[in-house]
Amino acid sequence: MYIDEFCGSWMDHPFWRARFLVKSEAELAQVRNSGVREVWIDALKGLDVAPGAGQAVDRAAAESQVEDRLKGAAQAAVDAGQRRENLHSEFERASRIFRASRATVSKMFGEARMGQVSSIDGARTVVENIADSVGRHPSALIGLARLKSADDYTFMHSMAASALMVALARALDYGDEAVHEAGMAGLLHDVGKAQVPSAVLNKPDTLTETEWALMRSHPQRGYAMLQDTPGVSAAALDAVLHHHEKVDGSGYPHGLAGTGITELARMTAICDVYDAVTSDRAYKPGWEPTVAVRKMAEWNGHFDDALFKCFVRTVGIYPLGSLVRLKSQRLAVVVDHDPTHLLQPIVKVFFSLKSKMHIEPTLVNLDKTQTDRIIGCEDPASHGFKHLAQLWLPPGAAAA
Repeated sequence: MYIDEFCGSWMDHPFWRARFLVKSEAELAQVRNSGVREVWIDALKGLDVAPGAGQAVDRAAAESQVEDRLKGAAQAAVDAGQRRENLHSEFERASRIFRASRATVSKMFGEARMGQVSSIDGARTVVENIADSVGRHPSALIGLARLKSADDYTFMHSMAASALMVALARALDYGDEAVHEAGMAGLLHDVGKAQVPSAVLNKPDTLTETEWALMRSHPQRGYAMLQDTPGVSAAALDAVLHHHEKVDGSGYPHGLAGTGITELARMTAICDVYDAVTSDRAYKPGWEPTVAVRKMAEWNGHFDDALFKCFVRTVGIYPLGSLVRLKSQRLAVVVDHDPTHLLQPIVKVFFSLKSKMHIEPTLVNLDKTQTDRIIGCEDPASHGFKHLAQLWLPPGAAAA
């Protein structure tokens, strides 16, 4: 048979491609042994199902199911509309949070450059505001944090890591106190970099051994300056010290492995790397979110597998702002996602690949349409798109 689509996450199957003709018993066994339970097939490109292989369906029951689905779809459309309205409102709140937090976080890093953070009282308020925003709608603050400039990187990376940690902690069903602790770990994790010269942090070329040793010292530097700061929990301190450890033991500074790394540190490792690789830096452009998720999933031994899968459900396989190609040969940008329907986000269609022209932007909830779906991700640069954020940001929203 010709497999046209796997029903489920791309992380559940071992194939690098989603569409192919099954040509051997070995490939068939791989499909059957994967985490995927259903597939779509294209009978025009391969064999159809055998006669009688389908399950018998009672017609009256089927019609009742269709009616129930239509009612559910109507309610879902109302819910999706409310969700979008809530997201737009939260973008405005998130913008205010960034502006109000800048002075606090800048002061904290300024003290860190001098070797000691005297107080985290202001940081507590920052994390509380982040947690409130993420609780209302996680996509807003996390999405805005992607729009960072090189000058804003330290501040915005700390805010983004904190927001991602809060979202992941909520997805793991942490209590309020533990969620706040996770947010604090995200905000403080890179404070040790304040003592690393910017010439080393932003160097476009390969670091020398001396420079690399200096860079790798930032977890210990951060731990040293925070360990006597009142209010920093032991778990958050450990995350500051061990957020560059890897589950296979190849990380630093202590080469810890597996559960020898605390869960909070394993969470921080994921959130730190995701925001770092999706951010533009002086020496490299950031990856698209979908590329980052895919590549991070391929780094065997780097991240805790269960935590990473939970993280993907949190940010989405197609995170906010991702450029995607639809089966209808149109391009769209992801404007929202539902953690229960990771492969069918809400998108804004704006470009026709057939006519190679921009079209009137239109919202499409891919979970509620049977006529279109995502068939791949696109690089905005290859199409010359420089201002995609205008499509998913409400008017007037900005990170700072």
